[in-house]
Amino acid sequence: MNKHEIGVNAGKVWKLLSSNAKWNYADLKKASGLNDKDFDTAIGWLSREDKVEFEYGNKNEVNVFLNVNVYIG
Repeated sequence: MNKHEIGVNAGKVWKLLSSNAKWNYADLKKASGLNDKDFDTAIGWLSREDKVEFEYGNKNEVNVFLNVNVYIG
């Protein structure tokens, strides 16, 4: 695995998240079609770039959604 491949996979996940919906982590992973390692590195890439937010619910449920930054000035 290299940075280019991780970036491509992050783009796949980004496209799914671009609907601006909150995705359950497991549902997002399934929809991406990526294996565990590829999905987790893609989410890590987006997280490191401050592109996604995580919301923790009951029973270890995790939701993922886009982080929207608005700058006025």
